Amino acid sequence: MKPTVILACGALILCIGFGGRAGMGLYLQPMALEYGWGREVFSLAMALQNLVWGALGPFAGGIADRYGAGRVVAISGALYVLGLVGMAYVPTPLLMYLDSGLLIGLALSGSSFAIVFAVIGRVTPPEKRSTALGIATAAGSFGQFALLPVTQLLISRYDWHVALIGTAAITALIIPLAVTMAGRQGAVAGPSQSVGAALREAAGERGFHLLFWGYFVCGFHIAMLTVHLPAFVTDQGLKAEHGMTALALIGLFNIVGSLGSGWLGGRFSKKYLLSAIYTTRVAFIGMLVAFPLTPLTLYIFAAGIGLLWLGTVPLTNGLVAQIFGLRYAAMLASIVFFGHQLGSFVGVWLAGHLYDTTGSYSGAFVVSMALGIFAALVNLPVNEKPLAERRHAQALA
Repeated sequence: MKPTVILACGALILCIGFGGRAGMGLYLQPMALEYGWGREVFSLAMALQNLVWGALGPFAGGIADRYGAGRVVAISGALYVLGLVGMAYVPTPLLMYLDSGLLIGLALSGSSFAIVFAVIGRVTPPEKRSTALGIATAAGSFGQFALLPVTQLLISRYDWHVALIGTAAITALIIPLAVTMAGRQGAVAGPSQSVGAALREAAGERGFHLLFWGYFVCGFHIAMLTVHLPAFVTDQGLKAEHGMTALALIGLFNIVGSLGSGWLGGRFSKKYLLSAIYTTRVAFIGMLVAFPLTPLTLYIFAAGIGLLWLGTVPLTNGLVAQIFGLRYAAMLASIVFFGHQLGSFVGVWLAGHLYDTTGSYSGAFVVSMALGIFAALVNLPVNEKPLAERRHAQALA
């Protein structure tokens, strides 16, 4: 199958999957009101979803590396549909945790960036790989831009139950698209290496740990804002439509940001680009907190943070492939992505907990800025030189 077809279908899978996931924050208030939950119940469910997504990602990536990504993505797509339908009918917190946390988290572990990127990376020439990953990331952002208004319209015109069923119907398209992801694990040539050897090699490389914790901060930022920004906006006296529009603008501007990040990653140092992204995020979050919230300041924030939103994804995944090679790219990228999801768990839960205990999101924003500074610094010592080249240089020395 042609690389362009694989890229296009992989981009559609991410568009649909990420678009549905990005709308979760729109359900926080209507579900909490209908069931009488505090915000921490919904927040904990979303936090568990992110944690399960990240924890099971390496296993899904290992299966995809060994048997092909097509089956993994198709099964995950089916579980995603079941999870969304189930979420429409969960009357208790426990069922919310099991369905939205466990089932949808499991589905996302096998149908998101790390696995799709590994397939795209294997069929794309090295000089074009960063750009291709940027295109696929931009597709995920377009899904956020395109599906959020649909979700909000269904909630406003009907109710949140109907919105979830409608999202599930759209998500079902992932299953036939998964056919194009099949059979790519044999495309990588190179020296034989066992899974255990690859894991030990990665564990012994300092850059792998630095990327993990940098990605932790990315997950904290994105998950916290995705889930809590709509509620923060209405708390400040604006309308629900303003929050939806802000999330949609984030998705729209991240199309440009992801494409630009992918293009720049093929020409400049990826670690310095990552550091710049985290530093600039701190500035925009500070602007959101420091200035009175109006539609104009909200949309300026959304546009700015959107340019940086998923720009870390092609750069981080590109560094994993660049340093460790492509043979176990899905598995290793999924392990690094677990750091992202740990951050997502902490960000979603902590923001909800702080709101329920203090009545404000101020503490969560302060933590976000401090972590942004940490991530800007922790990416700088990463050694971007491929391990194979380092071993070759040592053999010649």
